[in-house]
Amino acid sequence: MLKERLLSRITADMIKKQLRLHPLEETHMPKADPNRSYMLYIHIPFCEVLCPYCSFNRYPFQEDLARPYFESLRKEMLMLTELGYDIETLYFGGGTPTVMIDELCETIDVAKDNFNIKEVSVETNPNHLIGPYLEKMKGRVQRLSVGVQSFNNDLLKQMDRYHKYGSGEEILERLAEANPYFTSVNVDMIFNFPTQTEDILFDDLEKVSLCGCRQTTFSPLYKSNATMKKLEQALGVIDYDQEYRYYQIIDGVLTGGKDPIFDRETLWTFNRRLPEGQDDQGLMVEEYAVSYEEYPAIGSGAITPLNHTLFVNTFSLKEYNEKIASGKMSLMGKTKVGGRNFERYWFLLQLYHLRLDKKAFKEKFGISVDAALPAEMAFLRACRAFEKDNVDELTLTPIGRYLVVVMYRQFLSGLNNLREQARSVLSGAESQLQFEPDNYCN
Repeated sequence: MLKERLLSRITADMIKKQLRLHPLEETHMPKADPNRSYMLYIHIPFCEVLCPYCSFNRYPFQEDLARPYFESLRKEMLMLTELGYDIETLYFGGGTPTVMIDELCETIDVAKDNFNIKEVSVETNPNHLIGPYLEKMKGRVQRLSVGVQSFNNDLLKQMDRYHKYGSGEEILERLAEANPYFTSVNVDMIFNFPTQTEDILFDDLEKVSLCGCRQTTFSPLYKSNATMKKLEQALGVIDYDQEYRYYQIIDGVLTGGKDPIFDRETLWTFNRRLPEGQDDQGLMVEEYAVSYEEYPAIGSGAITPLNHTLFVNTFSLKEYNEKIASGKMSLMGKTKVGGRNFERYWFLLQLYHLRLDKKAFKEKFGISVDAALPAEMAFLRACRAFEKDNVDELTLTPIGRYLVVVMYRQFLSGLNNLREQARSVLSGAESQLQFEPDNYCN
C-alpha cells in the first residue's frame, strides 16, 4: 500500500530525528503538579521467556536478581512522596510483573499505604492464571492484562511461548477462570505475524469473542533494530500490505454488523458491549501511555513523559540498585519533546483516541491545528482520512483509522529505538542477558 509506505517512512524519519538520548544532570524526576493526580507506571523487567519481538527492558528471570530489584523498586516509589506526587492509579508492566507474586503484592500494599490508590492494573502471562496467583491478586488488582498474542499453537511455538505459557486451548480455559477475579480482564493480542493467515486471525477473533474478556487490544507487530534479526529468524519478514487487510478484518469482526460484540475505544482497543443498563465502571484503556498524557515511571528501563521531556531510566540492574541505594532515582538520559514535535505528539494521541477536539487543540497551543500542522492535515485530507472535519472536531474514516495506526506504530518503533540507545551502554554480560540468555540462566 503506497500510502502506508510513504507515511511509515516520513513518520520514522521524523521520530528518528526527534528521539535522541542526551545526558542529564538531574538525579530525580521533576516535582509534581500539586493540582493533578497521576498514574504511576512500574516496570518489572523479568520474564520466563524472552519473546523475539519485544524490545522493552527485559531479563531472564533469576530470583537472586529479582528479589533485590523489587526492594529497590519500593524505595524508588517512596521517593515520589517527597516530590509531591498524588498517585491514583498503578500500572505494572514488563517483562512479567507477576513473575514473583509475593513481591508484587507487597509492592502494591506499600503503594496503597502511601498513596490514594483507586485502581491497580497488572500485566501477566497465561501460565499465571492459576489459583494461588489469582487469589493473591483478588482485591489488590482491578484490571489484569494478559499477554496472549495468539491462540494458534503453531504461532505460539514460533514465539517460544507454547511450552512455558500453555496451548491456545489451555489459555482459553484459564481466561474463563480468571474473569470473575477482576473488574476487567484485557486480552492482549498481536496481529500481522508473517506466518499468520486470515484463517488464523478469524480463529483468534472468535476465541476473543467467546472468552468473556471485558476488553481486548489488537496491536500490530512492530520492530526495532535490536529485535529485527531475532524476529525475522523466528517469525519471518513483516508484510505491511497484509497489515492493512488484517486491520480491516479485526475492526469489522469486532465492531461491525447490526449487533456488534465490542465497541471501538481506541484504534486498537475494544471494549465488550454490556447488556443495557449494566455499568462499565469507567473501563480504563489498558494502554497506560494513552490514558495519561504525563506520568512518572519507575524501575529499570522505564520512560517518564513529564514537562515535554522523556526521562529514561537505566537499563542496568546493577546500576539501578546502586542508584536507589545512594538515594537517587534511576534516571540515565532524557530527550525533549517540545514545540512542533509536542503538537504532533498530542495530535497523534487524540486521533488514536478516534477524535481530535479542534478547540481544545487551539486552547492548548494557541494556534489552530491547520496552522500548526499544515503538511500533516493536507496529507490526511488528500487520503480522505477524516469522516468529520469541521470547526469543532476531526474524526476518522476507515482508511483514516488505519493511517493513524501506521503513525502510532511508527511512534512506538521510535520509542524502541530510544530504548536501544539506553541499552547500548550496558556491559557485555547484561547485554547478553537481554538477547542471548541461554548460557546465563537455568
